[in-house]
Amino acid sequence: MSYRSPLGRARGLGSAKEGTHHFWVQRVTAVALIPLVLWFVYSIAQLPSGSYEAVRWWVHAPSVAVALVLFIACALYHSLLGVQVVIEDYIAADGTKIVALLLSKFAHAVAAVTGIFAVLKIALA
Repeated sequence: MSYRSPLGRARGLGSAKEGTHHFWVQRVTAVALIPLVLWFVYSIAQLPSGSYEAVRWWVHAPSVAVALVLFIACALYHSLLGVQVVIEDYIAADGTKIVALLLSKFAHAVAAVTGIFAVLKIALA
């Protein structure tokens, strides 16, 4: 049993050298999402109808497909970074934390691959 406080045990260990990079990447993705979200909302609102064919025709345009791929990639990466911070901050058990981080990365990767594949399949059809 140790009589040292958590601060006393952590003092002198230094930083993990990961926090600054993580902070800046999350800020960059947030700034990138501002115009992408505005474009996405405006574009969806301007569609003549919400029919399947109208959306397919819209996604088929090369500029729209590129913007959608960027939107999906930025949004999911930003989400992954945010979920990672929450898991690291609020899950104390190391085993549970590792499993949660792996599941989060897997789920975000599956969502990204599925979304980008769907956009490319429509755009290149």
